[in-house]
Amino acid sequence: MSLVSAFVPIWILTAVGYAACRWGLLGEAVASVLGRFVFHLAMPAALFLALSRMPLSGFAGRSLLAFGLSTAAVVGFGWVGASWLFGREPGERPIWGMAAGYVNSANLGIPIATQVLGDVSFLAEVVLLQVLVVTPVILVALDRHSDPAGRVGVRRIASLPVRNPVILASLLGVACSAGGLHLPSAAGASLTLLSGAAVPAALVALCASLHRTAPSRAEPTKLELAVITALKLVAQPVIAYAAGLALHLSAPQLLAVVVCAGLPTAQNTFIFGQEYGVGEAVANRAVVVTTTLSLATLAAAAALLG
Repeated sequence: MSLVSAFVPIWILTAVGYAACRWGLLGEAVASVLGRFVFHLAMPAALFLALSRMPLSGFAGRSLLAFGLSTAAVVGFGWVGASWLFGREPGERPIWGMAAGYVNSANLGIPIATQVLGDVSFLAEVVLLQVLVVTPVILVALDRHSDPAGRVGVRRIASLPVRNPVILASLLGVACSAGGLHLPSAAGASLTLLSGAAVPAALVALCASLHRTAPSRAEPTKLELAVITALKLVAQPVIAYAAGLALHLSAPQLLAVVVCAGLPTAQNTFIFGQEYGVGEAVANRAVVVTTTLSLATLAAAAALLG
């Protein structure tokens, strides 16, 4: 029941958002407006607070390496496979790879890590890896394809943190953590309120996008969804397990790596796709399907390795 309780708030918020959109309570532009609100305000606030309070020392090197290898393998295969297998355009491929290998480490990862692993110390390292390594790679690729000339110049890359609130907030959070800086109480309280809106707003935007008519080419096929789901919920934890064995992780370390690798696709995938106007339908369906099915894979991992 502990795993189920971690999923219940997500399911309830999703159902509420779906009903509100189905009954037309929020208007036609809700997906776009809420998506931009999350990307430009709520998500940066949440990332800044999380990273500014997170210690940057004492990393579990081998465990994080095992998780990182599984992420790199699955995101990389998804990125390339989106073109080879399904003919996806260059701008869609980063979102496809992200859908296959970027885990929901925050709103689902924290309660699951608390209940299955007993603490969130390794999950905090996963958050850092995704935010500081994987996210910039994805956003640089998306930013490149959003430029009409498709440029990846040094000046454009260097200016990305200023132009992208997600990267800017992450860097500021790390700087505060490294420098031991603390916000004034009023500023911290304001950011806490703003960050609390990130998850519900992202879920409502996700639900709203289900009601919009997508071009037939943008809509993922059942085979695409099956491949993404298999990569996310089967391949990634299996690769993490194999890497953990090769790196001689202890049983508790192996459990932590496999459980974190088996988390479903993060809602950030949809928010990024919507912000850049690519792969939105793929990300939407991937989040919904993997979140629905991940309970079974996480329960299996906990039973086999716990």
